[in-house]
Amino acid sequence: MKMRELEKLSGINRKMIQHYINNGMLPEPERPKRNVAIYNEQHINALRSIRQLQSEGRLSIKEIKQLLAGNPGRHPANTAVYPHIDELFAAHSGVDLELVSLESLLPNFPHAAKDAASLERIGAIKLVNRNKKLYLTHLDAQIVGCWGDMREAGFTEEEGFNAEIVSIHVNAAEELANAEVNAFLSHTCPTYSVERKAEMAQAGSKITLNLFSLLRIKATMHALKHML
Repeated sequence: MKMRELEKLSGINRKMIQHYINNGMLPEPERPKRNVAIYNEQHINALRSIRQLQSEGRLSIKEIKQLLAGNPGRHPANTAVYPHIDELFAAHSGVDLELVSLESLLPNFPHAAKDAASLERIGAIKLVNRNKKLYLTHLDAQIVGCWGDMREAGFTEEEGFNAEIVSIHVNAAEELANAEVNAFLSHTCPTYSVERKAEMAQAGSKITLNLFSLLRIKATMHALKHML
């Protein structure tokens, strides 16, 4: 598609689209001729992800650029926006752009290598070995970072804690995910189009994620009240 069609489908003007391209946030278009640029579905998906990261995650252009450069950093964004980050990575060509090096986590999380190995053993994340270096998806990098934050909060080996305790969350997440999918499929109208089902699933996943977080906090407070 040409720029005019991309503007229409995305709802974003060409000046902003060009700004995203110049900042490395969008993949370069195909250029069969000197003054001809061809865009595709990847550009639409990337633009949608950028806007969701800005509106839902309140991430700045600078922060999104850092994420694309493989630096997850520490962002106070709602966890529901993390899938948009991986969608944005996927819109770019090249496998390495979709992965974060484990080494890049070390400045913020000194025990990242040890924690990542423990988290992989329990199935919480998956490490990828490329040219004798370890990488992981941005979502998995966030999981490693979360345990790094737990360390700072005092959950250390000296206190009897290690990353493998996360296994209770891995098992619970798998059971909950399966139950949610079954509930969604059993209640979704069979005549809905695939697009309609995808839209509902995306919206529902964000809402239920926040709902589960609130219910979990409430349940934890209730449990502590009866145990202490």
